[in-house]
Amino acid sequence: MITRERRRHELAVRRTTVQRVEWLNDSMVRVTVFGESLRGFTALGPNDHVKLFFPDPETGDLTTPEVTADGLKRPTDGLILSRDFTPLAFRENGTGGVPELDIDFVVHGDEAPATSFAAHVHPGLQLGIGGPRGSKLVPDGIARVVLIADETALPAFSRWLRMLPPDVKVTSIVQVHDEDAESYLTGEHRTRTNVEVLYREDGPGQLIEAVRSLGSIGDDTFVWAAGEANELVDVRRYFRRDLGLPKEQVEVEGYWKRGIVNLDHHAPLDPSDPD
Repeated sequence: MITRERRRHELAVRRTTVQRVEWLNDSMVRVTVFGESLRGFTALGPNDHVKLFFPDPETGDLTTPEVTADGLKRPTDGLILSRDFTPLAFRENGTGGVPELDIDFVVHGDEAPATSFAAHVHPGLQLGIGGPRGSKLVPDGIARVVLIADETALPAFSRWLRMLPPDVKVTSIVQVHDEDAESYLTGEHRTRTNVEVLYREDGPGQLIEAVRSLGSIGDDTFVWAAGEANELVDVRRYFRRDLGLPKEQVEVEGYWKRGIVNLDHHAPLDPSDPD
């Protein structure tokens, strides 16, 4: 039986400073932040998320909520701009012994708070980081994992590959815009898993076709998928309805949704089947 342990973490909101910026390709940038406030940062699960708080693009001021005994308290003034992101990699003792955290951004335009920050980011900018509030650990009782991800989910995809035990077989489907976006996948990724890469520019319908071609899914296989919410509805229905897999074996997360700003990824992906 597949089980997945949950761990809760102490609520924290940290103020950090951008230390390094590395463009990975034309549409993805890695931002490394640092600061003593990161000391004790904990993210134990492969698809953990933090809430990033961005500076006001007009004033440059960073406004974050305050942690109180009753939870988070919003300040009476100041603009709070936040989005959920995957913390790619944390180093308790980074450069000069100061904690560091890497966060990867997909950059499409510069109008939304996150993409605007990422498009113009440079060392010295401030960034607030809330959480993670909790972690879901790598599942127990698995012999195989199927990973399905688009660009926005590649940091979590990377964490899955890093955290899975070496004896667990991994099958992966990655959908990106084009070959440039595919360059995010390094030799480390490809050594750990066989990756079927789909190019979104080649047209719709590829993802569900690739999913259906996976073949049988044993009861010791865990499926994780994340990306554009609308496209993943059919993916989830295939695993849950067509194959009849129990919820303990399948986790499908909408990281974004066309036409929706600041999607609540905790909301049910499929309104007709909220389980």
